[in-house]
Amino acid sequence: MLGLIQDRPLLISSLIEYAALYHGDTEIVTRTVEGPIHRYGYRQLRDRAKQLANALTKLGVKPGDRIGTLAWNTYRHMELYYGVSGMGAVLHTINPRLFPEQIDYIANHAEDQYLFFDLTFAPLVEKLAPLLKTVKGFVLMTDKAHMPAGCTIPNLVCYEELIGAESTDYTWPDFDELTASSLCYTSGTTGNPKGVLYSHRSTLLHSFCVCTRDGLGLSSYDSALVIVPLFHANAWGVPYGAAMCGAKLVLPGPALDGKSVYELLRDEKCNFSLGVPTVWLAMFQYVDQNPSLDVKKDILLQRVVIGGSAAPRAMIERFDKQFSSYVIHAWGMTEMSPLGTTGNLLPKHMTLPADQRIDVQQKQGRVVYGVEIKITDDAGQELARDGKAFGDVKVRGPWITKGYFKGEGGKVLDDDGWFTTGDVATLDPDGYMQITDRSKDVIKSGGEWISSIDLENAAVGFPAVHEAAVIGVFHAKWQERPLLLVIPKPGQTVDKAALMTFLEGKVAKWWLPDDIVVVDELPHTATGKLLKIKLREQFKDYKLPTAGAAA
Repeated sequence: MLGLIQDRPLLISSLIEYAALYHGDTEIVTRTVEGPIHRYGYRQLRDRAKQLANALTKLGVKPGDRIGTLAWNTYRHMELYYGVSGMGAVLHTINPRLFPEQIDYIANHAEDQYLFFDLTFAPLVEKLAPLLKTVKGFVLMTDKAHMPAGCTIPNLVCYEELIGAESTDYTWPDFDELTASSLCYTSGTTGNPKGVLYSHRSTLLHSFCVCTRDGLGLSSYDSALVIVPLFHANAWGVPYGAAMCGAKLVLPGPALDGKSVYELLRDEKCNFSLGVPTVWLAMFQYVDQNPSLDVKKDILLQRVVIGGSAAPRAMIERFDKQFSSYVIHAWGMTEMSPLGTTGNLLPKHMTLPADQRIDVQQKQGRVVYGVEIKITDDAGQELARDGKAFGDVKVRGPWITKGYFKGEGGKVLDDDGWFTTGDVATLDPDGYMQITDRSKDVIKSGGEWISSIDLENAAVGFPAVHEAAVIGVFHAKWQERPLLLVIPKPGQTVDKAALMTFLEGKVAKWWLPDDIVVVDELPHTATGKLLKIKLREQFKDYKLPTAGAAA
C-alpha cells in the first residue's frame, strides 16, 4: 500500500521561487570583480535568473546541455546557479585555479555549449578559446562599460546585454527530480579530473542537511560570508541552503586577502562563514600586522565552518579565544555534495573544560543524517566504532556519487553500494570521525601507521610556524619516517630544536619527525589542499640524519 501524499519533484527552481516569495528583500551582497559593492535581494536574483533562462533558450540551450563557468563568488554566478539548473540544463562550475591544460580537458570532456567567465579570466579564456571544441559562444560576466577593448575571444557576448534584453516572465519547467543539475570535477591530483554529476534531488536533500541544527545550522538569522568558492563542490551547498532558509549572503568576489575578508566580516556584520584553513591564516596574519584593530568589536562571527583540509588545533583555539567564534570542523568531498560530517557538539560536551571541548572539535565531526559511514580494514571487514581502530572510510547515501561522468574511473562502488573515499579515520561511539590521513599520505613506519595530519596540526601550534606539511621519507630500517616541512611566520625564524621539544608530549614519541626542514613555500592543489605528491617527489632522495645510524 502506498501513501496518499502528493508527489512533487524536488527541483532547484523551487528554492529560488520560495526565496523570492518569502524573503525576497533579504540581501545578497557582492564585492564585485569591477570593484564596487553590489546589493540586491532574492526576488531580484530570481527575476534575473529567469531573464538568463530566457536568453539561454534563445541561444538554443536544451535540457541536459552543459553550461560552463569560470567565475568568482558573485551575484551573477548565483544567477547562473538558478537560471541554468532551473531550466533543466547543467551548470558546470570550473575551478579557474587549475592548470590551463586541465581546464581545456575538463571543458571538452563536459562538452560545454557556452562558457560564462569573469573579467579576471579574460586573458585565460582568450588563450583557451581555440581549444574548446564544443563551446558555441562566450559570455563575459560584466556590463558594457567594462567590456575589454581589443579582445580576440570569438562569439563574445556581454552578460548584462544578454539578459537585459529578456523578460522576467518565465515558467520554470517541471521534470524528473533525478535530472542532472550541476557538474563539478575533482581537482585531479593524480590523473585527469573526473566529473561528479549532481541531481536536483541530491541537491535539495543536501540543502535540508545544511539548514539543520546538526548540519551547518544555516538559518534566516545568519549573515553568511561564503569564502569557499562557488566552483568548489557547490560552495558546500550554502547557495542552495541560503535560499531555502533565507540567510543573507555575502560574496567576496576575487578579493580573498586577509584585509578584504576582515572588512567584509566587519561591514556586513557576518555571524557565519565558511572557508579552507589557508584563508583564515591570511586573515590572522592581517590581524597580527594591525594590532590597533578592535577584533572583539569589529567581528561578530559566531560560527566558522572549516573544511577542505584539517583545521589545526591552534586555529580552533584562536577563533575561540580571540574571536569568540565556534569552529565547526566539517568533512566531505566533491563526490559527497560534499557534507559527510559536521563538528557540532552534543549536550554532554557543553560543560567540558575548554581543552576537552576542543579535543572534540578537532575531530572532523559527527556523521550527519543522509550519510552512512563505516571504516574497514584491508580485507574489507568493518572495524569497531571505538575511537581507536582506524581504517579506510567508506560512504553511501542519497547525495553521494554512484559513478563519474561518462564512466571515467570505471566502477567506483562495491557490491553493497559503498564508495571508498581514500581517507583513513577512526569513528567513536557518538559518531564523531577523526581523519588520521589520506590513504596515500599515511606514513608506514615499522609496520605501524603515523598520522601526518596530527603531526602537522601539532607543528602549527608552535608560535613561529605559519604552515606545516609532513611526508614519509625512505628509511632503511623503518621503511618510512616522517619529515616535517615548515614555513615560518613573517619576520620570524623557526628554531628546529625548540620545535622538536615543543612536539614532545603532543604526539606519540615514535611519531616525532626524524628531521625538520624550513621552506619558503609549500605546494597546494587548486582547492587549497597540500600537494603531498609533489613534496614526495621533491624530497624522494632526502637523507634523514637517522638513516645511517639505524640502517
